[in-house]
Amino acid sequence: MSEIQSVIVWSKEGCHYCAEVKDFLHEKSIPYQTIDVTNHDERRDILDIKYGVRHVPVVEIGEGHTYKGITKVGLEYLKEALQVEETPS
Repeated sequence: MSEIQSVIVWSKEGCHYCAEVKDFLHEKSIPYQTIDVTNHDERRDILDIKYGVRHVPVVEIGEGHTYKGITKVGLEYLKEALQVEETPS
């Protein structure tokens, strides 16, 4: 995995996919911050402006001054962006 300055998870309460993303990051010991969009449509507006989506989870990965937004739902997209390899069970 490359050096990552920050990971931000945009999520909402009761979102199964959001919990899956957070569990994965915790399992891989990747620190992250959460932005909760529950009852905050203005935060969804930010996602719409930045990435053209209003759904969560959205994961932003910061490297230097550049942030990449992972807007597709599914851990495979996050793993690819983080360049995380699967550990054998």
